[in-house]
Amino acid sequence: MIDAAPATVLVYSSRPEVRAAVRTAVGRRPARDVGPLTWVECATGQDVVDTVDGGGVDLCVLDGEAQPTGGLGLARQLRIELADPPLLCVLVARQPDRWLAHWSQADATLPHPLDPLTAPDVVAALLRDRVGGRSAARR
Repeated sequence: MIDAAPATVLVYSSRPEVRAAVRTAVGRRPARDVGPLTWVECATGQDVVDTVDGGGVDLCVLDGEAQPTGGLGLARQLRIELADPPLLCVLVARQPDRWLAHWSQADATLPHPLDPLTAPDVVAALLRDRVGGRSAARR
């Protein structure tokens, strides 16, 4: 087993079932060379901002359909307002909304509903980028 640094992943959605789906699809260790993950759940946009401001978050998975603060706008806010934001991944329910993810400056997207085979790969790739100095291009 490769010795991998632990990572803290924040999952944001106004719906608890979406937060649970993300945690279940990704798991505690999305790849042998990544993790283990500690999950932090946020139900409001302000919770996300406060938690990220507190430090220690490596990756945010943000629900683009969350209400009243959507994950796409929140991703853009974090990217613009923070000097060194965590990696940002947004859940998009419709493939045509991927352009919004680009606008939000997210590092990656995940389709919702989540594919349990794809989700761990996307999270693992992002966390590998973090370790490698974020050298990879945005997805």
